[in-house]
Amino acid sequence: MLKISNSITINDTEIEMQFIRSQGAGGQHVNKTSTAVHLFFDIKASESLPQRLKDRLLTMADHRISKSGKVIIKSQGSRSQDANRSEALAQLAALIQKANTQDKRRIATKPTFGSKMKRLDKKNQRGEKKQLRKAVKY
Repeated sequence: MLKISNSITINDTEIEMQFIRSQGAGGQHVNKTSTAVHLFFDIKASESLPQRLKDRLLTMADHRISKSGKVIIKSQGSRSQDANRSEALAQLAALIQKANTQDKRRIATKPTFGSKMKRLDKKNQRGEKKQLRKAVKY
């Protein structure tokens, strides 16, 4: 069970993991052990997540979420398979927690008097500069 919040937990059966060989240098150990983790989680097929959270996850702009609605996380930062597994699960939990947070509503404000005056002064300066570029009449 992966605990996301007090009310949201994900069953282990919904999370699929594949262990693959890590990329990069590392010598003999890296060439013969599968320590990197590919974590797969199908958002649409999940029974643990509420529908509003599924919709929010599917509309998020995140490179780890595919168009088919699957979360794909690759973790290979550690030489330990267990550490990579826990890091991938932590990334999944953080992604779902990010989708679960409510964004603050923006309150529209008017520009201040000072910012209006600054804008008009810059506009006048640009106009004067362009006036100086005109051909001189004799």
